[in-house]
Amino acid sequence: MSLKVDSWGIEPQIKKSELAKLFAEFLPGNAIVSEEEELRPYECDGLSAYRQLPMLVVIPDTIEQVQKIVKICSKYRVPVVSRGAGTSLSGGSLPLTNGIVLSLAKFNQVLEIDTNNRCAKVQAGVRNLAISQAASEYGLYYAPDPSSQIACSIGGNVAENAGGVHCLKYGLTVHNILALTIVTMDGEILEVGGKALETPGLDLLAIFTGSEGMLGIVIDVTVKLLVVPEKTKVLMASFNDVALAGEAVSQVIAQGIIPAGLELMDKAAIKAAEDFVHAGYPLEVEAILLCEVDGSSVDVEAQINKASDILKQSGAVDIQLAKDEQQRQLFWAGRKGAFPAVGRLSPDYYCMDGTIPRYKLGDILKRIQDLSDQYQLQVVNVFHAGDGNLHPLILYDANNEGELAQTEEMGGKILTACVELGGTITGEHGVGVEKLDQMCVQYSDAERDQFLALKIAFDPNNLLNPGKGIPQLHRCAELGALHVHHGQLPHPELERF
Repeated sequence: MSLKVDSWGIEPQIKKSELAKLFAEFLPGNAIVSEEEELRPYECDGLSAYRQLPMLVVIPDTIEQVQKIVKICSKYRVPVVSRGAGTSLSGGSLPLTNGIVLSLAKFNQVLEIDTNNRCAKVQAGVRNLAISQAASEYGLYYAPDPSSQIACSIGGNVAENAGGVHCLKYGLTVHNILALTIVTMDGEILEVGGKALETPGLDLLAIFTGSEGMLGIVIDVTVKLLVVPEKTKVLMASFNDVALAGEAVSQVIAQGIIPAGLELMDKAAIKAAEDFVHAGYPLEVEAILLCEVDGSSVDVEAQINKASDILKQSGAVDIQLAKDEQQRQLFWAGRKGAFPAVGRLSPDYYCMDGTIPRYKLGDILKRIQDLSDQYQLQVVNVFHAGDGNLHPLILYDANNEGELAQTEEMGGKILTACVELGGTITGEHGVGVEKLDQMCVQYSDAERDQFLALKIAFDPNNLLNPGKGIPQLHRCAELGALHVHHGQLPHPELERF
């Protein structure tokens, strides 16, 4: 499907050929991609249902080159979409037909590992997993671990505030970074945060984390490193009712146990993952919970025994403790391989991302099943259950006329249900282009006005990833007549957009 992203009326004041010539003055020829067949790999990100070609792709390898690129684009009003590994699942790095893609693929170096301060400075294109690999010789690791950690880049993790299976205990990206080096749209370098635990002034680090490339281009990141736990154990609890499994999650947390990871998979996800990874999952049950605890040997033994008792009391029909590190890794390999595993079940699937309070897991599962029955589309459920982050995978076939539109409509209703249950429309995938309509459900006119004002404060001409994250005011007014009146815009510059 080709999606025309609303570029807010921005029209470049330079032709493609002329722009390429300006870039060629300081970039080598292989760092400028202009031919259609070479642009194809950049036409989409992980949300492959939406595709379109950029005007150009540039692949710099120094900060100075990035500064020159954005200064030229700023002068000639050319939109810029920065891109790391392209694993975004919300269309966050979808290119614009009238703009360029600025690839950070060559920014792939681990610059420093500071064992005294337990942190590492890495370039934006470094893969998430590569950080832990580089730190492992010092007995350290980086905690956030998205399912795509073997491929996703740390710059993209910052853009979307990525989480992962261990974010319940150790937090999201925003809780695990200390500093950012950023290039603004006018070519200025900003240093945000530092190795100290606290810095004066506004919390700009939190503002940039999750800003989806709309405020600045992240060049390098200083991340926190943790000591590898002395002991780690994982158990797998099986349930004959997926709602019971959801309720068990709340019981574990309520009893004072904060697992390193607490993941839920329904029957369809179990079967898909088992067929793909052969993790040793039981195929006859309706749901499994993977519960991992880590820490000192004494604490782990006490907590794993307590968690096992709680899960039994909550209705688990079987509990299996991983017998060794190899089996523990295999249990997690099945969970982390769930997304590609589901890709073997259907020509296409649509990966949703929403968050609800933990105690509402049963309610959202029922709503998802009702919508599945209504739309006649199968759903496979994989949850970061411990923190209420759900990833329903809607199976569809884009070759069937109208089926993608039906899938999107159904997905929108799942996200609306999350809001109605006290949650939010995203947990770690961001808004991108996928959830623009649901932003109108989640936030009021005044709140969206403030989002826009913040963007314009950093990017006055709205050239960084325009059309993403924040819906135009008229979009919300048109969405089912949800909003028919908008108040005074908080910043006169916004009237241009």
